[in-house]
Amino acid sequence: MIFRALLVWLLIFAVEVVHGVLRTLWLVPLVGDLPARQIGVLVGSLLILLAAWLCIDWIGARGRRELLGVGLSWLLLMLVAEITLGRFVFGYPWLRIAEDFDPTRGGILGLGMLVLFAAPWLARRWRPGPRDEDGAPARATGHRSG
Repeated sequence: MIFRALLVWLLIFAVEVVHGVLRTLWLVPLVGDLPARQIGVLVGSLLILLAAWLCIDWIGARGRRELLGVGLSWLLLMLVAEITLGRFVFGYPWLRIAEDFDPTRGGILGLGMLVLFAAPWLARRWRPGPRDEDGAPARATGHRSG
């Protein structure tokens, strides 16, 4: 399960990188930097939820604790990636990186990170089929009713 969750995070990361490049090339010139970053968080959140929904059964996490554990892993990996890329690849100052997380300055990346954390649990809840109280697929009882 851990290896599969890591592979799905790598998929999400790759999708987000492409999304960021396209946002910079096409959306920033149209609406400006901050609005493009805000729109990007919303679109990125939808992309994350879609990837989680498509892959959650394959990951194999069951129950709220495992699903939120996967989400926490994804969150921590993405925070490290965001800060590392922002600071050391793109050369952003710490203030610019912090701005993305500061709602008083228009930053809503914290919302996107919250979606990333909850995505495995939400995806499990949204997948079709019977669920237990944790949102995991209900286990077969071995008998049929009706």
